[in-house]
Amino acid sequence: MRVGLVGVVLVVGALAAQAQGVARPQFDAFEVAMIRPVEHDAKGGRFLVMQGTDRFVAKDYTLKLLIAAAYDLNPRTVSGGPGWMDAEHFDITAVTPGGVKPTRAEQMAMLRSLLVERFRLAFHREEKEFSIYRLEVGKGGAKLKESAAAVDAPSQLVSVVYPQKMVLPARNVSMGDFVAMLQRAVLDRPVVDKTGLMGRYDFDLEWAPDETQFGGEVPVAKDAAAPSFFTAVTEQLGLRVEATKGMVSALVVDRAERPSAD
Repeated sequence: MRVGLVGVVLVVGALAAQAQGVARPQFDAFEVAMIRPVEHDAKGGRFLVMQGTDRFVAKDYTLKLLIAAAYDLNPRTVSGGPGWMDAEHFDITAVTPGGVKPTRAEQMAMLRSLLVERFRLAFHREEKEFSIYRLEVGKGGAKLKESAAAVDAPSQLVSVVYPQKMVLPARNVSMGDFVAMLQRAVLDRPVVDKTGLMGRYDFDLEWAPDETQFGGEVPVAKDAAAPSFFTAVTEQLGLRVEATKGMVSALVVDRAERPSAD
């Protein structure tokens, strides 16, 4: 069993500042960050996670994948820039300020600052048509349990990779949280939320991954008892994923440079 493969260990939100007893700092930038070019290691996994309270780690990411993570995009919607942007891999180790664990949104804000400062990233947005997935409520209605968590409780999407299935326990998550994770880390195209569901939910999703998911870096489950992702979403969540085409706000890189050493 491996936990957190391909950056799917995602913690969205954090404990309230009152519960921590510490005033929340401004998470505008990392206090210090080390960026190191590395050889791609498909077997080692790719992840982006907080280790402890103030250590941010990204392992085996290309610049293109870092941009997709930082701006909540499917990698297919990131274009332009130099050729190495999708070929060279980097490890990032950074220290976050204030001794308070940042939320995922705060982590991504600091990552965006790092991309601009250290990779000299500049870009613009364009509306483009893509093959997309549209997430809708199924014919029988949603099978989602409203979360009883406190308003300021952390929302969690933590996936666990087993030999024959993927398990995703989701707690206190919105459909926006779910869709952002799917398009950023799981599925091979942008995902658009058309459920109209506005609450926060607890659910468990189990499926057998195929070669189109997780950038092809999760082993394909053969002869698995678990259903496919699309069947699992319908049977377990009462939702439906429809393949279609649609306009998406794409990110076009105008400039990027290999990062400075410090």
